[in-house]
Amino acid sequence: MKRKNVIQGLAAGLSTPLIGSSMVQAAAKTAVSSNANAPKRVIFFLQNQGFETGTSVPKGVSETTDLSEVTLPEPIQDLEPYKDRLNIIHGLHGTHTKPSHSPYFGALGGYRGGLGVAPAGQTIDSKISEVLPQGIFPHLCLGMDSMEAMTAKPTISTLSATGPGEGLYMYSDPNMLYKMLFGSIATDEIKRQYQADTKILRQVHKFADYKGKSLPSYEKERYSSYLNGYEEMNELRENLLGAAGHLKNFMPKYGRHFSAPEFETDWHDALLEIGISVLQSGITNVLTVGSGRGEIFGSWEGVGVDFRGHNLGHMKQEDNPIWIKIRQYNCRMLVKLMKSLEAIPEGNGTMMDNTLIVYTSNNADKQHTSGANWPFMTLGNCSGRFTSGKFYQFDGKRPVNDLYTTLLHAVGSEVDRFNLNEEMALKTGSKVGPIEELLA
Repeated sequence: MKRKNVIQGLAAGLSTPLIGSSMVQAAAKTAVSSNANAPKRVIFFLQNQGFETGTSVPKGVSETTDLSEVTLPEPIQDLEPYKDRLNIIHGLHGTHTKPSHSPYFGALGGYRGGLGVAPAGQTIDSKISEVLPQGIFPHLCLGMDSMEAMTAKPTISTLSATGPGEGLYMYSDPNMLYKMLFGSIATDEIKRQYQADTKILRQVHKFADYKGKSLPSYEKERYSSYLNGYEEMNELRENLLGAAGHLKNFMPKYGRHFSAPEFETDWHDALLEIGISVLQSGITNVLTVGSGRGEIFGSWEGVGVDFRGHNLGHMKQEDNPIWIKIRQYNCRMLVKLMKSLEAIPEGNGTMMDNTLIVYTSNNADKQHTSGANWPFMTLGNCSGRFTSGKFYQFDGKRPVNDLYTTLLHAVGSEVDRFNLNEEMALKTGSKVGPIEELLA
């Protein structure tokens, strides 16, 4: 097993290398950058079961239009006050990813995927996390699902990957994540659990190190990856402890929505609060949220949706009160992310001025789809690098990979293509470089 994979299993999501503790503390304590023009952070939000065309196309609009001239459809109505920061993008395709019933890693990777299929390469969110300045968490992934699913599988790897066969885990149990991030500065039982966990991890590392010395030489190299996983887990805890004073300023309030949720959306909200705190504190610059965790299940009883799981994907979304509720809940989360980042000064503006939020579905436009139209929305302009305030209608010939190439250009990595060789670029209609219309 590769070292990264071992760390994923132990840290359930922390598979990218940590930077030195002194650099970590400095990065965590400095939320404001001296370079106000540099891109800062990107947030990906994926809702499963599809993003049906009619739920995001303003009435009467069929070509590229300024959003100031139209009214947003009911499912995304909560974004109406933010139209000047919003882009709605239609006419890209992902047919090569085979998105029906979800391409899983392929949604953010721009390659063929499916149930049980290992990632063929790095996903765009992970790649961006390498390009941007890295903190303690180069990339945090959150997964929202039914209470049963989140409890049975508190971590799961289905959407993000650091490379071929190297999936990133997303957290679904906010208690687990809260304890790991804030356990050293929490109170009462959470702190006691954190201290016990820390003691056990140190003892296991020491014991494993001792036992490894007696292994034959041909086994030691493989065993060292296992051992290094514990070493980096303990280093992570030390780094978080070193930044504890700073983190305390952003720690979310631990309440019953963590410890005694009535609905699954209580945990969804708790996870989002943690994601916001991690962004605000500056210990990560990339956040990925998977509502439905990249699969064909999910539950939203907390917003009045009685249907759940696979059946939701067989419903028409446009003018459907069930899907209107789910999409509006998503949009309220997007607004909460924006307002939370607006509250933190950065450079000559706020954190939101240096942020780009990318919203889409891992199922393109619907659960059973060819991927011929893959809708996206973006919020923010990434330090003035991205356009905003427009509805874009492209001709359906360029793949989602070209959008991902554009995102890389927006954060300062001017690549020709993302995850497409020349043969696949020709088959998918990819062009060299970004989608110029989307860059400011």
